Amino acid sequence: MRNVFRIALLAALVAAAAFGDWTYEGKWGVSGSGVTEFGNPNGVAVAPDGTVYVADTWNHRIQYFTATGSYLGMWGKNGSGDGQFNNPDAVAVDATSGNVYVNDFGNTRIQYFTGAGSYLGTWGSPGTGNGEFSYTEDVYAAPNGNVYVVDRGNARIQYFTAAGSYLGQWGSDGSGNGQFGSAMGVAVAPDGNVYVAEAGNSRVQYFTATGDYVGRWGASGSGNGQFNTPFDVAVAADGNVFVVDTMNYRVQYFTAAGSYLGQFGVSGSGDGEFNMPCGLCFDDTGVHLYVADTSNCRIQYFNRNMTTVTPVSLGRIKALFK
Repeated sequence: MRNVFRIALLAALVAAAAFGDWTYEGKWGVSGSGVTEFGNPNGVAVAPDGTVYVADTWNHRIQYFTATGSYLGMWGKNGSGDGQFNNPDAVAVDATSGNVYVNDFGNTRIQYFTGAGSYLGTWGSPGTGNGEFSYTEDVYAAPNGNVYVVDRGNARIQYFTAAGSYLGQWGSDGSGNGQFGSAMGVAVAPDGNVYVAEAGNSRVQYFTATGDYVGRWGASGSGNGQFNTPFDVAVAADGNVFVVDTMNYRVQYFTAAGSYLGQFGVSGSGDGEFNMPCGLCFDDTGVHLYVADTSNCRIQYFNRNMTTVTPVSLGRIKALFK
């Protein structure tokens, strides 16, 4: 029995070292329409060079910043012309080209730009056909260059080339495997699997890159591994999956197959607290996680503090049981 206890304790300590703790590191933004002010920012994305792009939804623009929140620039205004937006609520960055994709929610389309905001192109229009949308909610640029779009109103995921040529789709309305109930967020893992956060079904589903069903987890509630209106999902470099559990005012994280690992955040406006967070994204290092704290009109970022278990510390652990 003592040996079993030793093994269990050692496994727990190693697990704690492997997963680490996520701690608050910084923030920027207040409510408003000026520089570094936000109107309910819904989406955030980070370029490989650390530039942070924010979908400043109610201000109908994109703002971008250094990794710690120093202002760099902005583009966009309210409208339906090229480079104009109507409530943009998600943003993504192509890691190879640096191009920025914006889900132009109110105009039912995807627009894309250079990293400095020069207009490159648009695709999408209202409808149910291939490449048409109804209430788009998220956009994600995969490592292979394909772009995934959450077409919530049509209960499906569509995917495209980097320039917007239609490639394929999957999904239908419902709660079964491969069906969607108010899908809101999408992210692609390093292995190519596609994760989808469903607000209506209070779960995460994941698929192959072309939409074959792989698995799912979650249920409605506030316990560990349960969700209340999850709005977005992000995948770390190690494959762990982070979900912004919007109406539970927290971020939960899991293994790639959905085993619960941990969580952080509570309701509030203090450091590390959230008010209806709607988006999240890792930087290229996987050490920093950015969260669009929507109703607090700010971006918060968190740091993964890894505790390294050394041979000396393991020796000390063993010594405790001699």
